[in-house]
Amino acid sequence: MSDHITRYDKMPIPAIEACTRFFDAGVIRIGVEFRELTDDVVAAIRDTLQGAGGDDVGQLEDLNDGGVSLHVYGRSDDREYEYLRFDCFQEDPHYHYVSWKNSTNEVLHLDPIADGDPLAWALDKIRYRLSQMLVRAEAEHIAAQIDARLLDIVMPKVAAAAYSARYRLEE
Repeated sequence: MSDHITRYDKMPIPAIEACTRFFDAGVIRIGVEFRELTDDVVAAIRDTLQGAGGDDVGQLEDLNDGGVSLHVYGRSDDREYEYLRFDCFQEDPHYHYVSWKNSTNEVLHLDPIADGDPLAWALDKIRYRLSQMLVRAEAEHIAAQIDARLLDIVMPKVAAAAYSARYRLEE
């Protein structure tokens, strides 16, 4: 049943904060970043990547992909952790379940034919399936604290920033 999941031996490459716009919704913080994944980007941070409990090293060379990344963070123990990431890339759109509890980074690939536009799909999942997805990422304590009203307020801003990033519009 879970053969469609790739379990990586490294945690995801962190967001580049200077290139990311953040939106707060109570215990949730959503980052919108236009990300370019190239060999140079990976080489610059390879030694700092944290280990994860997976078997797949992943592609670390011959990289040339990019698009909007949506980072979903939760605050816990006075720290912020990224539990979900949606990489709405041109060539390989996918999303991550990141469990800090068990040190796992699981990636599921999207099928743009079946799922439609990866960015629209990701925004929909954040808006309507966030609690369930956080539970799947073993962040039940965050899921239980989501304030739906705050999420409703912030999601139009997140969507506007995501589409602006996709088309590289100035805001």
